[in-house]
Amino acid sequence: MKQVALFLLGTFFTLVTPISKAQNKQATILVLIDSDQGNTYKLAEEIVAGINQQQGAKAIIKKVKSSDTALLKDIPTATVSELPTYDGIAFGSPVYFGNISTGMSAFLAQTVDLWTQRALEELPATVFMSGGSGAANELALQAFWNTLAVHGMLLIPNGIAGFDTVDKTVVQGHSVLGITSPASVAPIARPTQDERRLAQIQGEKLARLALALQGNRPQHQGDTVINSVEHVDVNRILQEKKIILPSLPKAVGNYELFVRSGNLVFINQVALQNGKIVNPGKLGVEVNEAQVKAATEATMLNVLSILKEAVGGDLNKVKRCVQLIGSFNTVDTYTQHAALMNPASDLVVAVFGEKGKHTRNTGGASSLPLGSSVSIQAVFEVE
Repeated sequence: MKQVALFLLGTFFTLVTPISKAQNKQATILVLIDSDQGNTYKLAEEIVAGINQQQGAKAIIKKVKSSDTALLKDIPTATVSELPTYDGIAFGSPVYFGNISTGMSAFLAQTVDLWTQRALEELPATVFMSGGSGAANELALQAFWNTLAVHGMLLIPNGIAGFDTVDKTVVQGHSVLGITSPASVAPIARPTQDERRLAQIQGEKLARLALALQGNRPQHQGDTVINSVEHVDVNRILQEKKIILPSLPKAVGNYELFVRSGNLVFINQVALQNGKIVNPGKLGVEVNEAQVKAATEATMLNVLSILKEAVGGDLNKVKRCVQLIGSFNTVDTYTQHAALMNPASDLVVAVFGEKGKHTRNTGGASSLPLGSSVSIQAVFEVE
């Protein structure tokens, strides 16, 4: 009996272990939208609710372009380069004359490099749309599918899931290819309760399959398999690390706080904080190394605050920090300028991770503007 009990116990653990591993899987899923009046966004919220019903799945909503619409203005804007870092993507768009919106089309047109690198192959995806009249919704969904199929994504349809309980007396956007919502059909609130429910079913299905595939999808770059890189939301990093960016400093002359040339942003700053210079003076005379390092961090926070303004409020648009140049007000015999610059470099890497690593130069100066002990020049590449 003891041997039988041990055998059954071993069998139990053998069966439970894979289940436990499956339950411990985590999947981050992007819900990427373009929305004009907010109806697509309302569907996106239901997709998110469905995704988050699956244990281990987490949804993030982002938009493809900036928007001043009240519902959308605080949603972060996605970058093309981050798409391969997710475990699944739900794409949402208004219907434009039987096609996807111009905003979504323009965004997807930037994914040529991802296509040549095969970076989205086997990534699970689903689509949903909002159309005014409901006409040509199926055609628009198919247009979405065609684009994603070229990338080799795994397309997840609704099928007829949930159709049996849909109110047939009302026009509903219950397509087998993905949920839609004909916003201007019938004087009722859109999305309808049925459309919301079908959107949740669609999101739940995407999450379930993304979790099942998590860790098994090859990441390609050309013909070379590369490791998956976890997506880092800069806004979340700032919150977790309790990094508070100051209000924008004011220009006090005939110059700009930043200049953008192509995809490069150029910024120059001194150690201003609340309109005053932090720890002003010359190192070795009025201030010590600890004070200068504190001023360096304050200066770099100013740089990041201006950078956020330069990218429309979304630091996730920063592709990398290219270069930092630090000048320090020191006595002629001082040689440890690199140590004084470290707080700036450490802060950039803490915020942007690998994208924050940069080239750097430091040097001494006999004086700096407003008596600041430090001045930083920064160059960033952005989307």
